[in-house]
Amino acid sequence: MPRGLRATLGFLERMTLRPDELGTDDAETVRAAGVAEDAFVDAVYICALFNMIVRLADALDFEVPTWEELLAAAGARIGRGYELLTAAASRSE
Repeated sequence: MPRGLRATLGFLERMTLRPDELGTDDAETVRAAGVAEDAFVDAVYICALFNMIVRLADALDFEVPTWEELLAAAGARIGRGYELLTAAASRSE
């Protein structure tokens, strides 16, 4: 695994699992591994958003579909994307 990727993933892991341990030295380790600033910032933003979504889903007890349910819905997703059924139905009227 490339050094920059390893450093970035280590940073994101700490940010996700042990944020109280995260410091500026962790960011400097990523930069020292040669990761471009804009790539590093993008990775941090994406990770932060996923962390927030997962924590909200856990807090609100969202139901996660099984693999079989996801496969069964795949055809519809390909056809119409992820828009809500109610939105699609209202446009067809």
